[in-house]
Order: sequence, then C-alpha cells, then structure tokens
Amino acid sequence: MTRKPARMWREIEGQVYTRTEYMGGIPVCRVTQFDTGNLREHFPLRLSLAGEEAAQVRDTSLEAARVSAVRVLEKAAPNQYHLKVRKYPHQILREHKMAMGAGADRISSGMRGAFGKPVWHAVRAQIGAELITVSTTEEHLEAAKEALRKASHKIGVPTRVIVRHVPLPPA
Repeated sequence: MTRKPARMWREIEGQVYTRTEYMGGIPVCRVTQFDTGNLREHFPLRLSLAGEEAAQVRDTSLEAARVSAVRVLEKAAPNQYHLKVRKYPHQILREHKMAMGAGADRISSGMRGAFGKPVWHAVRAQIGAELITVSTTEEHLEAAKEALRKASHKIGVPTRVIVRHVPLPPA
C-alpha cells in the first residue's frame, strides 16, 4: 500500500484511540529523540512553534520537522541550543485497507469489518499547542527562528513562532 497524504487524518474527529494494551500490531513511534542539543546549559531565550488550528499531526511529520530544525541549528549554532519535541504522539490512527486495482472486485469485502488496522501515531494538538521548543542564546536568535520556520513547512498545520525570555534559575 502507498502512504496516504496527511490531509486524510488532519481533522480531529471521533473518540481518542490511545489504549495500546487492547490493540495488537501497533507500529513504532517514529520520533527518535525528543530532546536534542545541549541539555545541561540554561539558555535565556525560548522559541516555540505553536499551531494556529486544532489538528492531528502525524509522528512522521514531527520527526521530519525535528530533523530539519536540528540540521539548521547544528550549522548555525553548534552546541548552543536545546530542541525539545513537546508533544508525544499518543493517538493511534487506523486505516481500512481495501483492495484496489484490476480484479479487486472479486477479493474485496466492501465495508465489512471496516474498523481498520493501526498504521500511524499522531498528536492531537489544540489551538496554541506548542509542538517544538528551541532554547538558545541571544546571538543565535535568528538561526533558531529560521530553524522553526523550516520545521513549520514539514507540519501540515498553520503555525507561528512564539519568543519568550526565560529568567535565570535561582542559584
């Protein structure tokens, strides 16, 4: 089967489907790292990529956005950032794989048993939900904005970048 476009699962509809202990054959979550960069240092700026619409974002989209953002940050600000994927894809997406093509009418069963098999993971993000956060220094602000701009192209939802100043923790 070919991979279906993300617009098929973008809308939030139906009940939440997350109880993996009752399902079999669930694919692995494709987000490989949720924290990358310098995890020990405190950075004064925090930039977040927030969705402007309520939507479901697949785990492959999150991973592609993370990879593109890290690629930009590694070139412009090596070891001067901390990138965090804020949402975990708990939602399991199902697909009713019907036989298509020539001669499929003999083996297809139509909509009988159309509940579907688990094929993807997704994040159910509400309006304003922060998907990815980058912490960095003042001199690398533009590089972090560019990284989040490129990451936003991988996510099928309109997004905006929120910049916050974080006070130093008490010593």
